[in-house]
Amino acid sequence: MAKSRAPKVWIFDLDDTLHNASAHIFPVMNQAMTNYIMHTLALDEDSAHALRKHYWQVYGATLKGLMRHHQTDPHHFLKVTHQFDDLAERVIAVKRLRHLIQSLAGRKLVFTNAPREYALRVLDLLGISDCFELVFSVESSKFHAKPSLRGFQMLLKTIKASASDCVLLEDNAAALMTAKRLGMKTILVSKKLQKPSFVDYRLSQVLALTHIRL
Repeated sequence: MAKSRAPKVWIFDLDDTLHNASAHIFPVMNQAMTNYIMHTLALDEDSAHALRKHYWQVYGATLKGLMRHHQTDPHHFLKVTHQFDDLAERVIAVKRLRHLIQSLAGRKLVFTNAPREYALRVLDLLGISDCFELVFSVESSKFHAKPSLRGFQMLLKTIKASASDCVLLEDNAAALMTAKRLGMKTILVSKKLQKPSFVDYRLSQVLALTHIRL
C-alpha cells in the first residue's frame, strides 16, 4: 500500500506578505528603531539610520546586529519599537484573505521576525488570527530571525514537519533562499518582476495564490 503524502504546511510571513506594512507601519517602526539606536548608542540620527540599515542588510534583522555587537536587550528593543497605540488605523484590511487561507488544505502557520504581541494584534485586526495553528514569532526562534538557518530549523522541530512538506510565502528574498536550501517550496510575494532562481513562484499579492497549482 502506498504511503500517503503528508499534508502541506503553509508558512506565511506577516508584514508585507499577509498585509501591506510598508504603507503605514514600517515608516513609523523604522523611525522608532533609528531613535532607539540614537538614544542607546549615543549616535546622531544619520549615523543611527545608517547602522540600522547596515544591520538589516547584513543580518536580515536590525535586532540581530544590535544583539551581536552592542549586547542590546531584545525584549526591551522589541517593546519600544513596536508600540502602536493607533495600530488599528495603520493595518490595511485585505478582502477575501480569510476565505483564501481557509480554502487551503493542510496546516497553516505564521513565521515572523516581529514580536508575538504585535503579530497577534495585526492578525486580530486582519480577522484571521484563528486561521493559524501557530504564530512562530522572533521570540519563538530565540531571536534567530529570518533568514537565519537556525530559526528555520527551530520552526521545523517545533511543528514536527519536514522542509519538503512546507511552502513558504514571504516578501524577503533572503529568507526564501534559506527555505529553498532546506527543501521548502518558495513563493515570493512582491510587485517586483524579478524572480530569483531559488523562488518557485512570484505573486504580486498573497491573494494571487489561488492562480497557481503546487
